[in-house]
Amino acid sequence: MKITLAGSSHWHAEMHLDAARFYSAEIAGVWDEDPGHAHAFAARHDLPFIANFTEILSSPPDVILLMGHPSAVPARARAIIEAGIPLILEKPAASHTRELMALRDFTTQHQAFVAVPLPNRFGSAVTAFDRLRREGRAGAVAHCHFRLVNGPPQRYIADGVAWIVDPAVGGGGALRNLGIHGVDAALSLATGRLDLKTVSIANRIHPGPVEDHALLVLEDEAGALFIVEAGYTFASMRPGGDFEWRIVSANATLVDHGDHAMCATLDDVAIVDLPAELPATRYRLFMRDTLDRLARKAPPSVSIKDYAAAMSLIDAAYEKAGP
Repeated sequence: MKITLAGSSHWHAEMHLDAARFYSAEIAGVWDEDPGHAHAFAARHDLPFIANFTEILSSPPDVILLMGHPSAVPARARAIIEAGIPLILEKPAASHTRELMALRDFTTQHQAFVAVPLPNRFGSAVTAFDRLRREGRAGAVAHCHFRLVNGPPQRYIADGVAWIVDPAVGGGGALRNLGIHGVDAALSLATGRLDLKTVSIANRIHPGPVEDHALLVLEDEAGALFIVEAGYTFASMRPGGDFEWRIVSANATLVDHGDHAMCATLDDVAIVDLPAELPATRYRLFMRDTLDRLARKAPPSVSIKDYAAAMSLIDAAYEKAGP
């Protein structure tokens, strides 16, 4: 399967390239708004360089992985969808949720394949819990905690994407950028509507225009609690930072720290280790699922509708937190 990487200057471009190569996909070419960056990226990885975006559409691959500045991504995504090319849409795809909603509706109108990389949907704890549910062994969800705390916000300035910490462009701070993974996890596991019980958004260590730490407490219609924690307060630039995905139900406790994971179940008195996958390489799991679904002509596991739903809930959290 041929993939074009459109947006090499995105900080996830290397992760997506690793994921595509891990599953032996062919990279049809590399493009970026900055031709110099794309040329250097292509040369470094021995890949074809694409100078103009129109070249991608005139000689389309099997799927385009679109990444870039939120102000430019929506129009390029529409062009890809209108051309009938399957799309992997990296975040952030818009500065404001209303723009994302419009793109969601455009996707629906064209019945387009648009997958969104929220790779923790494929982590060990989540997939093991899904298996228990299919077997009728999970029981009701009691509470979950999704924590993703990375290093200081200066990491994005060093990566050449300082706009991610500009609220007018990135749309927010740690909650929007990192917390979206936890919010999506809560939405995917919740029964009915999620109610925001507690919102804490602040600059606890790093002063700046966006928050460096956020914590949400949500409750679904069945009474299950979901805690989402996101931040730039981990005292290291190590990939993955401080990561924990915890799911607790009537019959199971599942904990995923990235480098190790476990599942305890009451009905068989078992505690077992789960396959581990580092957060930084979890994009391989997303890529495998996406390529498989493209081959089967099945819809994506994580769609732009899921992305928009998470963005809307984050909007509500910022509104509740106030200025």
